[in-house]
Amino acid sequence: MCGRFAFYSPSEATAALFGVNDALPVEARYNIAPTQYVAAIREDKDNGRQLLMLRWGLVPFWAKDPSIGNRMINARAETVAEKPSFRAAYKQRRSLILADGFYEWRKEGDGKTPYFISKASGEPLAFAGLWETWQNKDSGETLQSTTIVTTAANDFMQQLHLRMPVVVEPELADAWLQCAEQALPAAIAAMPRMQAWPVSKAVNNARNEGKQLLTQAGASLRQE
Repeated sequence: MCGRFAFYSPSEATAALFGVNDALPVEARYNIAPTQYVAAIREDKDNGRQLLMLRWGLVPFWAKDPSIGNRMINARAETVAEKPSFRAAYKQRRSLILADGFYEWRKEGDGKTPYFISKASGEPLAFAGLWETWQNKDSGETLQSTTIVTTAANDFMQQLHLRMPVVVEPELADAWLQCAEQALPAAIAAMPRMQAWPVSKAVNNARNEGKQLLTQAGASLRQE
């Protein structure tokens, strides 16, 4: 799964890589957690491609209570087209969630060590996402939310976890956002080379923030 990540690159330049040329600045974050708002790109038939903030944890349009989103932070690539919670969004409402990397916890000795995983090139990236709009029938207020699509870990990521987020390279952004049928398998096949290094356990607490959370605390791993 992917349950924590960071996005600190300039949002205007990062969004431009994925076809958004008038993005507003987004505050750098180093410990983004579920239910918080994340920088996401989506295709809007009226307003074109936009960078906006969506709450992490997808709330299906049919849900009675938005708290269901707390359990919908990830969608499995293998079943996303069939699962009732995700299939409508997969067919019609896809997003790109901007990031510089994500955290996973590796069992070492009697505990778990957090690792920060990013592109080997150091460039920012985008996770494959889905988005939904949910409306409170009593108040009329709306909530826009998103989820990250994950897939089985590749050989590199298996050192750390059994799952990993699907990364959409810039050349596949159009196909993904326009809901092309083959965009998901194409993105999985084109996953970039990654690197990882251990970091402080301070990242375990979602209230902790700052670039010091990325400080390397041991030997790094790099995909060949």
